[in-house]
Amino acid sequence: MISVLIIIGSIIMVGNIIAYIRFIRTSTDVMLSGKRGEPIWEKIGLALLVFFLLGYLGVAFWGKPDLLMAGILFFGAIFVSLALVLLYHLVDTLKDRSIEVAETLIGVIEARDSNLNGHSRNVQMLSMCLYKHLPAFMKEGISPVSFEYAALLHDVGKLGVPESILNKPGKLDDEEWDVMKQHPKIAMDLLRTLPSFDEIKEWILYHHERMDGKGYYGLPGEDIPMAARIIAVCDTYSAITMRRSYKDKRTHEEAMDIIKDVSGSQLDPDIVAVFMTIPKEELQACTPETVDF
Repeated sequence: MISVLIIIGSIIMVGNIIAYIRFIRTSTDVMLSGKRGEPIWEKIGLALLVFFLLGYLGVAFWGKPDLLMAGILFFGAIFVSLALVLLYHLVDTLKDRSIEVAETLIGVIEARDSNLNGHSRNVQMLSMCLYKHLPAFMKEGISPVSFEYAALLHDVGKLGVPESILNKPGKLDDEEWDVMKQHPKIAMDLLRTLPSFDEIKEWILYHHERMDGKGYYGLPGEDIPMAARIIAVCDTYSAITMRRSYKDKRTHEEAMDIIKDVSGSQLDPDIVAVFMTIPKEELQACTPETVDF
Protein backbone atom coordinates (compact mmCIF):
# COMPACT_ATOMS: atom_id res chain seq x y z
CA MET A 1 0.00 0.00 0.00
CA ILE A 2 2.82 2.37 0.91
CA SER A 3 4.68 1.63 -2.34
CA VAL A 4 1.53 2.13 -4.43
CA LEU A 5 0.85 5.55 -2.88
CA ILE A 6 4.45 6.65 -3.44
CA ILE A 7 4.56 5.46 -7.06
CA ILE A 8 1.22 7.08 -7.94
CA GLY A 9 2.22 10.29 -6.14
CA SER A 10 5.53 10.39 -8.02
CA ILE A 11 3.74 10.01 -11.35
CA ILE A 12 1.32 12.79 -10.43
CA MET A 13 4.19 15.14 -9.53
CA VAL A 14 6.02 14.41 -12.79
CA GLY A 15 2.75 15.17 -14.60
CA ASN A 16 2.40 18.41 -12.63
CA ILE A 17 5.86 19.55 -13.70
CA ILE A 18 5.20 18.71 -17.37
CA ALA A 19 1.83 20.50 -17.27
CA TYR A 20 3.40 23.56 -15.63
CA ILE A 21 6.16 23.75 -18.26
CA ARG A 22 3.57 23.51 -21.04
CA PHE A 23 1.51 26.20 -19.33
CA ILE A 24 4.50 28.56 -19.23
CA ARG A 25 5.31 27.95 -22.90
CA THR A 26 1.75 28.42 -24.14
CA SER A 27 1.01 31.45 -21.97
CA THR A 28 3.50 33.89 -23.50
CA ASP A 29 0.75 36.21 -24.68
CA VAL A 30 -0.57 39.70 -24.07
CA MET A 31 -2.17 38.63 -20.79
CA LEU A 32 1.07 37.42 -19.22
CA SER A 33 3.82 39.40 -20.94
CA GLY A 34 5.27 42.85 -20.48
CA LYS A 35 6.33 42.53 -16.85
CA ARG A 36 9.99 41.93 -16.12
CA GLY A 37 9.33 40.02 -12.90
CA GLU A 38 7.19 37.31 -14.41
CA PRO A 39 10.00 35.08 -15.80
CA ILE A 40 11.51 35.02 -12.29
CA TRP A 41 8.23 33.88 -10.72
CA GLU A 42 7.83 31.26 -13.43
CA LYS A 43 11.29 29.85 -12.59
CA ILE A 44 10.60 29.96 -8.87
CA GLY A 45 7.35 28.06 -9.40
CA LEU A 46 9.12 25.42 -11.48
CA ALA A 47 11.95 25.17 -8.95
CA LEU A 48 9.46 24.58 -6.12
CA LEU A 49 7.73 21.82 -8.06
CA VAL A 50 11.06 20.11 -8.85
CA PHE A 51 12.18 20.53 -5.21
CA PHE A 52 8.92 18.95 -4.02
CA LEU A 53 9.43 16.01 -6.40
CA LEU A 54 13.05 15.48 -5.33
CA GLY A 55 12.05 15.65 -1.68
CA TYR A 56 9.26 13.21 -2.41
CA LEU A 57 11.64 10.75 -4.09
CA GLY A 58 14.27 11.24 -1.38
CA VAL A 59 11.85 10.22 1.34
CA ALA A 60 10.54 7.35 -0.78
CA PHE A 61 13.87 5.76 -1.69
CA TRP A 62 16.27 6.77 1.07
CA GLY A 63 13.94 7.15 4.03
CA LYS A 64 11.64 4.70 5.66
CA PRO A 65 8.16 6.09 5.04
CA ASP A 66 5.24 4.62 6.91
CA LEU A 67 1.63 4.70 5.76
CA LEU A 68 1.06 8.14 7.31
CA MET A 69 4.06 9.68 5.53
CA ALA A 70 3.10 8.01 2.23
CA GLY A 71 -0.44 9.38 2.60
CA ILE A 72 0.82 12.90 3.33
CA LEU A 73 3.09 12.82 0.26
CA PHE A 74 0.33 11.40 -1.94
CA PHE A 75 -2.27 13.97 -0.93
CA GLY A 76 0.40 16.67 -1.19
CA ALA A 77 0.82 15.76 -4.86
CA ILE A 78 -2.97 15.84 -5.29
CA PHE A 79 -3.11 19.28 -3.64
CA VAL A 80 -0.45 20.63 -6.03
CA SER A 81 -2.48 19.28 -8.99
CA LEU A 82 -5.63 21.00 -7.76
CA ALA A 83 -3.75 24.26 -7.19
CA LEU A 84 -2.39 24.17 -10.76
CA VAL A 85 -5.84 23.42 -12.19
CA LEU A 86 -7.23 26.41 -10.28
CA LEU A 87 -4.39 28.61 -11.58
CA TYR A 88 -5.04 27.55 -15.19
CA HIS A 89 -8.78 28.18 -14.77
CA LEU A 90 -8.25 31.65 -13.29
CA VAL A 91 -5.88 32.64 -16.11
CA ASP A 92 -8.29 31.35 -18.78
CA THR A 93 -11.18 33.21 -17.14
CA LEU A 94 -9.14 36.43 -17.03
CA LYS A 95 -8.29 36.05 -20.72
CA ASP A 96 -11.92 35.43 -21.67
CA ARG A 97 -13.16 38.44 -19.73
CA SER A 98 -10.52 40.78 -21.11
CA ILE A 99 -11.26 39.66 -24.68
CA GLU A 100 -14.97 40.29 -24.09
CA VAL A 101 -14.26 43.81 -22.83
CA ALA A 102 -12.03 44.53 -25.83
CA GLU A 103 -14.67 43.17 -28.22
CA THR A 104 -17.35 45.37 -26.69
CA LEU A 105 -15.12 48.45 -26.86
CA ILE A 106 -14.21 47.82 -30.50
CA GLY A 107 -17.88 47.20 -31.33
CA VAL A 108 -18.96 50.51 -29.84
CA ILE A 109 -16.14 52.35 -31.62
CA GLU A 110 -16.95 50.76 -34.97
CA ALA A 111 -20.68 51.42 -34.65
CA ARG A 112 -19.91 55.08 -35.41
CA ASP A 113 -18.86 54.10 -38.92
CA SER A 114 -20.98 51.99 -41.27
CA ASN A 115 -17.82 50.89 -43.08
CA LEU A 116 -16.32 49.40 -39.93
CA ASN A 117 -19.34 48.17 -37.98
CA GLY A 118 -18.59 44.52 -37.19
CA HIS A 119 -15.50 44.34 -39.39
CA SER A 120 -12.91 43.91 -36.62
CA ARG A 121 -14.97 41.19 -34.92
CA ASN A 122 -15.39 39.50 -38.27
CA VAL A 123 -11.64 39.54 -38.90
CA GLN A 124 -11.03 38.30 -35.36
CA MET A 125 -13.40 35.36 -35.78
CA LEU A 126 -12.13 34.54 -39.27
CA SER A 127 -8.53 34.70 -38.07
CA MET A 128 -9.15 32.30 -35.19
CA CYS A 129 -11.02 29.99 -37.54
CA LEU A 130 -8.11 30.01 -39.98
CA TYR A 131 -5.59 29.65 -37.13
CA LYS A 132 -7.38 26.47 -36.06
CA HIS A 133 -6.94 24.97 -39.54
CA LEU A 134 -3.28 25.95 -40.05
CA PRO A 135 -0.56 23.28 -39.74
CA ALA A 136 1.57 23.44 -36.60
CA PHE A 137 4.67 24.87 -38.31
CA MET A 138 2.71 27.95 -39.49
CA LYS A 139 1.46 28.61 -35.95
CA GLU A 140 4.89 28.26 -34.36
CA GLY A 141 5.65 31.22 -32.11
CA ILE A 142 2.12 32.65 -32.41
CA SER A 143 0.23 32.53 -29.12
CA PRO A 144 -3.50 32.13 -29.87
CA VAL A 145 -4.45 34.73 -27.25
CA SER A 146 -1.98 37.30 -28.59
CA PHE A 147 -3.12 36.52 -32.12
CA GLU A 148 -6.77 37.01 -31.20
CA TYR A 149 -5.99 40.44 -29.75
CA ALA A 150 -4.00 41.41 -32.86
CA ALA A 151 -6.83 40.39 -35.18
CA LEU A 152 -9.40 42.25 -33.08
CA LEU A 153 -7.31 45.43 -32.80
CA HIS A 154 -5.88 45.44 -36.33
CA ASP A 155 -7.92 48.51 -37.36
CA VAL A 156 -7.93 50.37 -34.04
CA GLY A 157 -5.67 52.99 -35.67
CA LYS A 158 -8.63 54.19 -37.73
CA LEU A 159 -9.63 56.09 -34.60
CA GLY A 160 -7.07 58.62 -35.80
CA VAL A 161 -8.48 58.86 -39.33
CA PRO A 162 -11.02 61.67 -39.94
CA GLU A 163 -14.62 60.52 -40.34
CA SER A 164 -14.85 62.45 -43.61
CA ILE A 165 -12.35 59.99 -45.05
CA LEU A 166 -13.72 56.89 -43.35
CA ASN A 167 -17.28 57.61 -44.51
CA LYS A 168 -16.51 58.94 -47.97
CA PRO A 169 -18.98 57.27 -50.37
CA GLY A 170 -16.58 57.25 -53.33
CA LYS A 171 -12.95 56.36 -53.87
CA LEU A 172 -10.30 58.21 -51.89
CA ASP A 173 -7.98 60.62 -53.69
CA ASP A 174 -4.20 60.33 -53.29
CA GLU A 175 -4.01 62.70 -50.33
CA GLU A 176 -6.87 60.97 -48.51
CA TRP A 177 -5.35 57.58 -49.24
CA ASP A 178 -2.05 58.71 -47.70
CA VAL A 179 -3.96 59.60 -44.52
CA MET A 180 -5.79 56.25 -44.53
CA LYS A 181 -2.50 54.37 -44.88
CA GLN A 182 -1.36 55.84 -41.58
CA HIS A 183 -3.82 53.81 -39.52
CA PRO A 184 -1.44 50.88 -38.78
CA LYS A 185 1.15 53.34 -37.46
CA ILE A 186 -1.52 55.15 -35.43
CA ALA A 187 -2.43 51.78 -33.89
CA MET A 188 1.24 51.32 -32.95
CA ASP A 189 1.24 54.73 -31.27
CA LEU A 190 -1.95 53.93 -29.37
CA LEU A 191 -0.50 50.65 -28.07
CA ARG A 192 3.00 51.99 -27.41
CA THR A 193 2.28 52.75 -23.77
CA LEU A 194 1.04 49.19 -23.12
CA PRO A 195 4.07 46.88 -22.69
CA SER A 196 1.82 43.82 -22.68
CA PHE A 197 1.02 44.48 -26.34
CA ASP A 198 4.67 44.55 -27.47
CA GLU A 199 4.37 41.11 -29.09
CA ILE A 200 1.46 42.04 -31.36
CA LYS A 201 2.42 45.57 -32.43
CA GLU A 202 4.30 44.47 -35.56
CA TRP A 203 1.52 42.04 -36.48
CA ILE A 204 -0.87 45.01 -36.55
CA LEU A 205 1.60 47.39 -38.20
CA TYR A 206 2.27 45.06 -41.14
CA HIS A 207 -1.16 43.55 -41.79
CA HIS A 208 -1.45 45.59 -45.03
CA GLU A 209 1.87 44.40 -46.46
CA ARG A 210 1.91 42.44 -49.72
CA MET A 211 3.96 39.42 -50.75
CA ASP A 212 5.31 41.38 -53.74
CA GLY A 213 6.53 44.19 -51.49
CA LYS A 214 3.99 46.75 -52.73
CA GLY A 215 2.16 47.14 -49.42
CA TYR A 216 1.98 50.14 -47.11
CA TYR A 217 5.59 49.91 -45.93
CA GLY A 218 7.19 47.91 -48.75
CA LEU A 219 7.94 44.84 -46.64
CA PRO A 220 8.15 41.79 -48.97
CA GLY A 221 7.25 38.11 -48.61
CA GLU A 222 8.97 36.24 -45.82
CA ASP A 223 9.90 39.49 -44.06
CA ILE A 224 6.24 40.02 -43.18
CA PRO A 225 5.41 38.43 -39.79
CA MET A 226 3.42 35.22 -40.25
CA ALA A 227 0.63 36.49 -37.98
CA ALA A 228 0.27 39.63 -40.13
CA ARG A 229 0.02 37.48 -43.26
CA ILE A 230 -2.74 35.39 -41.68
CA ILE A 231 -4.70 38.48 -40.66
CA ALA A 232 -4.26 39.92 -44.17
CA VAL A 233 -6.10 36.97 -45.73
CA CYS A 234 -9.00 37.28 -43.28
CA ASP A 235 -9.09 41.07 -43.59
CA THR A 236 -9.35 40.73 -47.37
CA TYR A 237 -12.20 38.21 -47.17
CA SER A 238 -14.07 40.38 -44.65
CA ALA A 239 -13.62 43.54 -46.72
CA ILE A 240 -15.02 41.79 -49.80
CA THR A 241 -18.01 40.12 -48.14
CA MET A 242 -19.15 43.02 -45.91
CA ARG A 243 -21.18 45.97 -47.21
CA ARG A 244 -19.43 49.35 -47.37
CA SER A 245 -20.79 52.82 -48.11
CA TYR A 246 -19.09 52.77 -51.51
CA LYS A 247 -19.90 49.18 -52.55
CA ASP A 248 -22.27 46.28 -52.02
CA LYS A 249 -21.08 43.13 -50.34
CA ARG A 250 -19.91 40.26 -52.54
CA THR A 251 -20.73 36.57 -52.22
CA HIS A 252 -18.51 33.95 -50.63
CA GLU A 253 -17.74 32.49 -54.04
CA GLU A 254 -16.78 35.89 -55.46
CA ALA A 255 -14.53 36.54 -52.47
CA MET A 256 -12.79 33.19 -52.92
CA ASP A 257 -12.19 33.92 -56.61
CA ILE A 258 -10.69 37.33 -55.81
CA ILE A 259 -8.48 35.88 -53.07
CA LYS A 260 -7.22 33.20 -55.45
CA ASP A 261 -6.43 35.87 -58.03
CA VAL A 262 -4.25 37.86 -55.59
CA SER A 263 -2.62 34.79 -54.04
CA GLY A 264 1.15 35.09 -54.39
CA SER A 265 1.14 38.78 -55.27
CA GLN A 266 -0.86 40.28 -52.40
CA LEU A 267 -1.52 37.32 -50.09
CA ASP A 268 0.63 34.42 -48.90
CA PRO A 269 -0.22 31.49 -51.23
CA ASP A 270 0.34 28.85 -48.54
CA ILE A 271 -2.07 30.55 -46.15
CA VAL A 272 -4.58 31.09 -48.96
CA ALA A 273 -4.38 27.37 -49.79
CA VAL A 274 -5.40 26.51 -46.22
CA PHE A 275 -8.11 29.19 -46.21
CA MET A 276 -9.62 27.65 -49.35
CA THR A 277 -10.12 24.33 -47.55
CA ILE A 278 -12.36 25.84 -44.84
CA PRO A 279 -16.05 25.05 -45.46
CA LYS A 280 -18.21 27.96 -46.57
CA GLU A 281 -20.57 27.51 -43.64
CA GLU A 282 -17.70 27.77 -41.17
CA LEU A 283 -16.50 31.06 -42.66
CA GLN A 284 -19.99 32.53 -42.87
CA ALA A 285 -20.57 31.63 -39.22
CA CYS A 286 -17.83 34.15 -38.39
CA THR A 287 -20.11 37.07 -39.27
CA PRO A 288 -20.77 38.91 -35.98
CA GLU A 289 -23.77 40.86 -34.84
CA THR A 290 -23.29 44.58 -35.42
CA VAL A 291 -23.88 47.28 -32.83
CA ASP A 292 -26.90 49.50 -33.49
CA PHE A 293 -27.74 52.83 -31.83
